[in-house]
Amino acid sequence: MRESLRILGPDDGPALARFFSRHPYTTLFLQSNLLEAGLVDEGRRHHGTWAAAFAGDEIEAVATHFWNGNLIVECPRRLEETARLAVERSKRAVRGILGPHAQGVATRRALGMVERVASLDAHEDLFALPLARLRVPPALAEGRVRCRAPREEELPLLTQWRVEYSIEILGARENPELRASSGGDIKSLQRLERQWLLEWEGRPVAYSAFNAQTPDCVQVGGVYTPPALRARGYARAVVAGTLLAARAQGVRDAVLFTGRANRPAQAVYRSLGFEPIGDWGLTLF
Repeated sequence: MRESLRILGPDDGPALARFFSRHPYTTLFLQSNLLEAGLVDEGRRHHGTWAAAFAGDEIEAVATHFWNGNLIVECPRRLEETARLAVERSKRAVRGILGPHAQGVATRRALGMVERVASLDAHEDLFALPLARLRVPPALAEGRVRCRAPREEELPLLTQWRVEYSIEILGARENPELRASSGGDIKSLQRLERQWLLEWEGRPVAYSAFNAQTPDCVQVGGVYTPPALRARGYARAVVAGTLLAARAQGVRDAVLFTGRANRPAQAVYRSLGFEPIGDWGLTLF
C-alpha cells in the first residue's frame, strides 16, 4: 500500500473524520480545534499546522502544532517523521507536547528535547464516562449548591483562579504573560460557553470548564477550588453540573485526564462514574 506524508488541507476532512472515529478519546483537543478553526493556520487561537501520515487514502498518524506552541500527537505509527514535519512547517517554537504518554516521550526524543528543562512533565490517567451513567452528588441534586454560567463581571475572579491553577497544577510562573494568557483563555471559554461556576449561598466556590468539545463528547479541564474551600465536595458538584449541562444538549460521553498521584482528584472523578481507559502525557516547557 502506498505511504505518504504531508500537510493536511481542506479536502482532507473526511479522512481525518475516519481517523478520529478510530481514536475518539485521545483526539478531543484535535477534534475541538478543528471545529473551531478548520485546517488552516493563520496563527490565531485554535489554528494549527496539521501533518499526517497516510497509508493509501487512510490517515494513520496525526501531529498538529498549534498557535500556542503545543504539539499534539496521535501517532500509533510513523510518529517521528509526522511530528517533525508539523514542527518544521509551522516554524513555531515547541512549548508543549501532548498525547498518549509513550508517544509524548518518543516525540520529545525525536525532536531532540530530552535534555530540555520542562516546567511540567506528567504521566496522567485518562478517564471516560458515558453521561447516561453520571452519578450526581446529593448537594447538587438537592439544590444546596448551584452550577451556573459565569457572569461577565466575574471574569476577573476566574482569571485569578486560572493563574492560581496554572501555578499549582501546571508548574507555571506568575508573570504578566501568564496573567494575559489566563485572561485570554477565560474570555475564549466564556465566548464558547464552556465554563461554569459552582455557587453556594450566593458565593462562587469552584470552577470547571471544557477544554475541548464536540457534538458527542466533552473533555473536562481546569477544575479548581480555592485552597480554603477544599474538601467540601465542591469540585465533585461543579464537574457534575457541567456534565448535566452537556448531557442536556445531547452530548453522550465525557473524558478527562488527571495525575496518577493526585488521589483527591481521582476519588472525585471515580465517584461521578469515570473509569480509566488509558494514559496521557503532558509536557510543558
